[in-house]
Amino acid sequence: MSDLRVGLIGAGGISGVHADAWRALGVMGVVFSLDGAERLAAEYGFTVASSVDDLLDRVDVVDIVTPSGTHADLVRRAVARGRHVICEKPIAPTVSEAAALVREAKQAGVRLFPAHVVRYFGEYQRIKHSIDAGQIGRIAVQRFTRMGSAPQTPWFFRESTGGGVIRDLMIHDIDQALWFAGPATSVYAVQNPATVDDVVPAPVTAQVVLTHQSGVLSHLQASWGVPGMPFRTSVEVSGSRGRLRYDSAEDHSLRADAVLGSESTDYLPPMSPEESPYFAELADFLACLRTGAQAAVLPEDGVAAVAVAEAAYASLAAGAAVSLRSAGDRISVAHPRTDILESAR
Repeated sequence: MSDLRVGLIGAGGISGVHADAWRALGVMGVVFSLDGAERLAAEYGFTVASSVDDLLDRVDVVDIVTPSGTHADLVRRAVARGRHVICEKPIAPTVSEAAALVREAKQAGVRLFPAHVVRYFGEYQRIKHSIDAGQIGRIAVQRFTRMGSAPQTPWFFRESTGGGVIRDLMIHDIDQALWFAGPATSVYAVQNPATVDDVVPAPVTAQVVLTHQSGVLSHLQASWGVPGMPFRTSVEVSGSRGRLRYDSAEDHSLRADAVLGSESTDYLPPMSPEESPYFAELADFLACLRTGAQAAVLPEDGVAAVAVAEAAYASLAAGAAVSLRSAGDRISVAHPRTDILESAR
């Protein structure tokens, strides 16, 4: 049992896998949510806070798993109270705001961990290791897909705050593309159907092409489909000496042929928390807090992913490619229609 006190803000969607991992790591958990806190606390042995401020008074680390539009404000409040922060993606809606949060965390002397969990999936880690080892030579092209049924919660579909299919779903593969091939210099995006009055339609598909500083081209596709559409991801990295590929639909992992109850909707056996990439992610963050080591995902990685997502939306608005410029510790997104530069990091 750890003496670390973790405060979970949010009790919907992704909160269960975070809570399961924290319980497996033996930390003392506190949860606050406008809805569902009591249920989550009862299931995972946490205590309930009466407010965000009450939670901040009682914990060392804050884990933010709330709707995307609330992330930045909650990160800022936790940092101002001197608390380490883990935040689900995206850490903020814009690159300038994300960069400001990173600066504030550094000034406060606390750690900020963007929860880009795909970096902790074994298949993607093995691809990264193979690239770094030179197994396929010099990378030329990357292709990523990520698709599943559209969320059922309305906030996802408000593009400016929920994020839409690019900032909410594709951002995982944006992070992987940058991780594998380095910074992007140009972003071109299309989406069908288009967002109307800030409301994202469903079903919907977005495609983004990144040109990296290294010359690599990355093709990313993300879809929110019809209800019941199976979740699927794939990645293919082609280089001068070969290709690396993974498709979750072709996964040949062990399956259990067990008789399930009539109420069951999933044929897969439950995953133990120790097998979960969320467990690996939070265990890494916990170890970094104890040792001062560098995590597999840095605050700057969270900013870079937000910068590309913002550039993708600027590209959709302009119908043209958008430039990303970096200088020192700053990233700029060029908005073609307004000629406004949003500075970051």
